[in-house]
Amino acid sequence: MNIKVREFTDEDIAAANAIWNKVVDEGVAFPQEETLNEKTGMEFFKSQSFTGIAYDEATGEIVGLYILHPNNVGRCGHICNASYAVRYDLRGKHIGEALVTHCMEQAKRLGYGVLQFNAVVKTNEPAMKLYKKLGFTQLGVIPGGFRMKDGHYEDIIPHYHVL
Repeated sequence: MNIKVREFTDEDIAAANAIWNKVVDEGVAFPQEETLNEKTGMEFFKSQSFTGIAYDEATGEIVGLYILHPNNVGRCGHICNASYAVRYDLRGKHIGEALVTHCMEQAKRLGYGVLQFNAVVKTNEPAMKLYKKLGFTQLGVIPGGFRMKDGHYEDIIPHYHVL
């Protein structure tokens, strides 16, 4: 599998929604609780600074995505934030790494100076390992900062990377 990343198009909506909604439904990584439909998904993905779509170059099959947007405004507007989703049945194949790497390049191209993750759930071991590999800095621990789908709380660990 040769993974490439490109910008979201209208034709991607069904696959993008399916991948995104699976992560939302799992309830262990994204803060969102509501899934997307065609209308809300289109609005959501198009409202980002950039939405990247990962695909298999050989088949064109969509295998993951990311959203990139400002983390704040004004004097902190140079800091961006992103979220990543990999198709459930293809996790562990370095798709996330391709998404994060592409995202960092896009963020820098768009003029952002820092990429910050506000809520990396401590139990999300693949993300924690990847961010360490890519040189992100952990900012500490927010105890019980994330309510899991089953109702218990897990710690979150904010991260950042200077672009």
